[in-house]
Amino acid sequence: MIRQFELVERVKAYDPGADEEAINRAYVFSMKVHGAQKRASGDPYFSHPLEVAGILTHYKLDGASIVTALLHDTVEDTLTTLPEIERLFGPQIARLVDGVTKLSRIELQSDQSKQAENFRKLLIAMSEDIRVLLVKLADRLHNMRTLHFISDPDKRLRIARETMEIYAPLAERIGMHAIQEELEDLAFAQINPDARASLLARLAFLREKGGDLIPRITDQLKRVLAEEGLDAWVSGREKTPYSIWRKMQRKNVGFEALSDIMAFRVVVADIAECYRALGIMHSRYPVVPSRFKDYISIPKPNGYRSLHTGVYGPERQRIEVQIRTKEMHDVAEFGVAAHWSYKDGGGQPRDGRQYRWMRELLDILEHTSNPEEFLEHTKLEMFQDQVFCFTPKGDLIGLPRGSTSVDFAYAVHSEVGDHCVGAKINGRMMPLRTVLNNGDQVDIVTSKAQTPSPTWERFVVTGKARARIRRFTRTQQRAQFIDLGRSMLQKAFKAEGHDFTEKAIDGVLKQFKAQSADDLYAFVGEGLHSDREVLTAVFPGTRTSKSTNVVPIRRKKKDKGSSVPIKGLIPGMAVHYAGCCHPLPGDRIVGIVTTGKGVTIHTIDCDTLESFADTPERWLDVSWEAAPELVDSRVGRIALVVQNEQGSLGALSTVIAKNAGNITNLKITNRTQQFWEMLIDVEVRDVKHLSNIIAALRATPAINSVERARG
Repeated sequence: MIRQFELVERVKAYDPGADEEAINRAYVFSMKVHGAQKRASGDPYFSHPLEVAGILTHYKLDGASIVTALLHDTVEDTLTTLPEIERLFGPQIARLVDGVTKLSRIELQSDQSKQAENFRKLLIAMSEDIRVLLVKLADRLHNMRTLHFISDPDKRLRIARETMEIYAPLAERIGMHAIQEELEDLAFAQINPDARASLLARLAFLREKGGDLIPRITDQLKRVLAEEGLDAWVSGREKTPYSIWRKMQRKNVGFEALSDIMAFRVVVADIAECYRALGIMHSRYPVVPSRFKDYISIPKPNGYRSLHTGVYGPERQRIEVQIRTKEMHDVAEFGVAAHWSYKDGGGQPRDGRQYRWMRELLDILEHTSNPEEFLEHTKLEMFQDQVFCFTPKGDLIGLPRGSTSVDFAYAVHSEVGDHCVGAKINGRMMPLRTVLNNGDQVDIVTSKAQTPSPTWERFVVTGKARARIRRFTRTQQRAQFIDLGRSMLQKAFKAEGHDFTEKAIDGVLKQFKAQSADDLYAFVGEGLHSDREVLTAVFPGTRTSKSTNVVPIRRKKKDKGSSVPIKGLIPGMAVHYAGCCHPLPGDRIVGIVTTGKGVTIHTIDCDTLESFADTPERWLDVSWEAAPELVDSRVGRIALVVQNEQGSLGALSTVIAKNAGNITNLKITNRTQQFWEMLIDVEVRDVKHLSNIIAALRATPAINSVERARG
């Protein structure tokens, strides 16, 4: 264990103004309250907070962080209270200890919801003071170093997975690469011990075969740079087993195919010398294609800057070379801890909110409905490699690899994402689902009338975009369930000769465990309770028929004075239009109530309805509102047999276009030398519009037969 005076000397070595007396008091207090407590290893429990403090001194953290590290388990594991900590060490230390204490409970829980809730607390705490995260990472690092002492294999595996999924990505995001790599490798040893052992054996074999290969290459690189008059510090190392394993998985190759398992760092005086060193490397050694990355001109989101290149270096070894200045090296090694300034800042850390990724996580926090969803979105946000794109003004936006124009729009601003209708990528209009590449310039086109589409969730990548889309969907879906449920109840009451009143509904809310009338309407619209259940509850003697309800299903309409409460329907919300029969205005239709989804609309002659014959309570009579001025389009499906001859498809599309139809999908179902059979989805206004298109197609010589598709 580190002795008391050694800990103080470590801190005073880099921060002469540190509160020595506070560190001494924290050391004695922690040792006293932990008393005879033991860790799984058999060591005194006090050795743990002491080792955590020792880890933080390596990163030259301020005295408050060291005191917090010494005290971080006192409230959780002893009889010490938070007010006692505040009285003895002040409000700042109490706040930091409280932040870490709340998070420590996560390690004792296997419940996913509790894990998610604690991770949510971590983000809130570290947004106010990043030191909470630094202490927590040091705490997790020491726990991982001693994880093998825990006897329960399931618990070891759970902690390792949690480390890999949450803490290692967080360490990477604040630039603590040494902690990140050690956490990943320690977790890898628990999650996949056989793979790690195999990689270690192979590395040992190469080390034995190559002897002192890394020192020899290091000396040669330094000599080459010196010959060109460049004074540089050069070091080399093997990549960790986990980083090698991850690359093997990402590239889907075996160990033998990876030859760049060694990385060398070249540290020079300034940025100009970085590019000069790069030129020397490329002129003296063959370059590995597609291995150059310039993180100096485009830094990573965590502030990391360096030049990366791959070359066939000394002794024909394929190696990775990282070139940077001393300042860049400090940031690469110590991350956010490198920003502590004891000369001009009084040892005060920068506000954690400076990090864009953290602001985005906090934005996700505002738009998620529960902790589990927040955890899902933040994992999406943290795990991806980056692509960098530009706004028309030249601002740089970093996004996870695979991001689309919608992700970019939400990264610019939430309002831009909500109202985006199109995107110009490098000057060309492209679909919103287009995947972006490094260096793309993206200009988002917006409209005040646009709202997030539920279909966007299928292709967005970032957690922020997904959280905003889901929140809008939830809000709209509830509103439509309320409108649908109210309309169903009104018609049910009217069919039985009763007046529909809010007072009557209020009287049965407790019976259905609803907080308000809107809640009950939503339950009915969502199919959780039927209209007949509510009617019977209000009028216990009522005997309702199996089918008394006629609900008008209406498309968007400009007339705000309409008495029909269902309005602004968005497909996929409370009302769904069946894909088996593609109902159109003008068709006779029926609704099927599905628990949790609302109502699915079918044509009255749809074959699918036979499967619901035994559940008449799910049937709902519905009708289209008679409104000939409405021009919204719906999809109708037609089946055609077309002659396989030149110009047939052109004639087909021309006829549909001339009749104001729009082809949205086309599928060839059978193909012979003479004929093609196909299904075509066409946007039309109503069934009459579709009938006109079918009639026009029948008059076309190239088309042998056409009819409306059923199923």
